[in-house]
Amino acid sequence: MRKRSHGSRAVVAVTAAAVLGAAGCDVVGGDGPEASDSRTRRATPSPTPVWDSSPASIAAVGDSITRGFDACSVLSDCPEVSWATGGSAEVNSLAVRLLGASKAATHSWNYAATGARMADLPAQMALAATRKPELVTVMAGANDACRDSTDAMTSVVDFRAGFEEAMRTLRRAAPKTQVYVASVPNLKRLWSQGRTNVLGKQVWKLGICPSMLGDADALDAAANLRRETVQKRVEDYNAVLREVCAKDPRCRFDGGAVYAYRFGTDQLSPWDWFHPSKNGQARLAEIAYRQVTARSA
Repeated sequence: MRKRSHGSRAVVAVTAAAVLGAAGCDVVGGDGPEASDSRTRRATPSPTPVWDSSPASIAAVGDSITRGFDACSVLSDCPEVSWATGGSAEVNSLAVRLLGASKAATHSWNYAATGARMADLPAQMALAATRKPELVTVMAGANDACRDSTDAMTSVVDFRAGFEEAMRTLRRAAPKTQVYVASVPNLKRLWSQGRTNVLGKQVWKLGICPSMLGDADALDAAANLRRETVQKRVEDYNAVLREVCAKDPRCRFDGGAVYAYRFGTDQLSPWDWFHPSKNGQARLAEIAYRQVTARSA
């Protein structure tokens, strides 16, 4: 009986010690090191995301597409309908969608130039950087592929060097500026859509993108090879844009969205059947807005 009692007291003692030990952990509560660490972890604010989907200012660089060339009248720029910075209600540009119409008029700048190639982008970036914009849009490369011949197209090596230099130029002056990079459009689709229009083909004969659009009705082996060569070069350019952009945490490539867009004749200028019409500019603005405001690239 006494042995049983002694054993019971031992069990009670062990149990009490365990309870007190547990209670001791609870007592430490807010003052113990573990709780302090936990509080510190909870109090630490989450880091500011690298990509801000609501930039407060925008600058655009690139070529005639971003200048709205031939969208309003023949052989003239029309930046008012630019997909990137235009104020036209018909287009509802990226700047208007992000900033609102009134703010877009004072906080967006268009440094693109008709006829520009990738080699011209560093100088445009230098100008854009002076504004310290929160976002720069890039659309360039079509003129590098649209040359008098396939031999005259910008090499992939030079295209890469030009884009890398443009990014370095921006980063030296505006290290925190975000960059949205649109892919080079599908020039072969441009040929397949535009060649259905007799007037369009006559305009092309004036020298619009000869490497792809020259002799538009020819379907012989040489013509097909020429077009495939241009198309491959465009795809290589897009690979460069993707790769260079991926190295910069504040750069977002469109993933080939512009290249993949299945545009029709309604999206082409009625004056040259090459540049985007106002409708085409609006579609480019839609694509850009989706990419810029997406939670991830």
